[in-house]
Amino acid sequence: MSNSSSNQNVPVPDFVPVDVAAQAKTQAPIPGIPQDIDSTLTSNAIFLVVSMTEVLGAADTIRDVLSDFSGLIKTVHFRNLDGALYCTVGIGARVWDDIMQCEKPRELAPFQQIAGQTHIAISTPGDLLFHIRANRPDLCFEFEKILLDKLGDAVKVEDEVSGFRYFDERDLLGFVDGTANPIGPHLPQATLVGDEDPAGKGGAYIVVQKYEHNLKRWGHQSVEKQEEVIGRTKVDNIELPDAAHGQKSHKTLNTINEAGEEFDILRDNMPFGSAADEVFGTYFIGYARYYWVIQKMLERMYIGDPPGLHDQILDFSTPRTGTTFFAPSATALEQLGD
Repeated sequence: MSNSSSNQNVPVPDFVPVDVAAQAKTQAPIPGIPQDIDSTLTSNAIFLVVSMTEVLGAADTIRDVLSDFSGLIKTVHFRNLDGALYCTVGIGARVWDDIMQCEKPRELAPFQQIAGQTHIAISTPGDLLFHIRANRPDLCFEFEKILLDKLGDAVKVEDEVSGFRYFDERDLLGFVDGTANPIGPHLPQATLVGDEDPAGKGGAYIVVQKYEHNLKRWGHQSVEKQEEVIGRTKVDNIELPDAAHGQKSHKTLNTINEAGEEFDILRDNMPFGSAADEVFGTYFIGYARYYWVIQKMLERMYIGDPPGLHDQILDFSTPRTGTTFFAPSATALEQLGD
């Protein structure tokens, strides 16, 4: 999937809801250096979703930790400079005011359930996301351990998933994942909020969903059927032609065009699983400049385009979580300590 959204001043479509009350606020984070959203793909990751507790001073504790977040990463990264340790933090709408104490990014809102005729994209709790990644699992583990120790009883863990790279960038369904990711100059244009939203400038919207696969059922399908569902060939990852009408592939349903512009997102999905427990899945994580782009992808998947013809990958993959966050700039996080 190519990315033609190279104009930094691409307008947000009229159907995107605007929080008028939030726009009336006077403060906003000063845009600066983005977090490591576009870092090189790593071989290991931990996806940690937590909620802020009602403990007295919880927001203050979280704010203190986030204000020195870059220092915390360096503390662990320094122990193995070749390990490529990164961590992106996302903040949910429910706690944005308490933690950031400034105007919300325009589209930030809790993940809304999407119900199609057959499948449902569920909404689950979560106020903070820590997307920890490195080329060594011990670095991910050590950083998470220190992070949770510093956060203490200010947070409650809602979900924790350890992911890994699977052969040549494939998911557990056997197909290469992330082929459509933007690269080069298109990457920041697709992921980082620009002048269209001063409150979120330099940050990115994040949506996460944990999918579990029915590999036995998937394995009973012919390769041709699997390729029809995905929209690419299985062995060599060649893109198949879009359906002119009727049932569309996963690839086609996730291609978003508005007013002649194609809008991309960055996916850093990871396989996860336990062979002993027969749990196999993909942790979807999407970074986007515009939240409505991911929302429209999910609506096309679950409701269908045309309605009623849902993404057939959902017949083999079930969402167990669904949460939305916003990753403010690294500069905005550092300023929390002022």
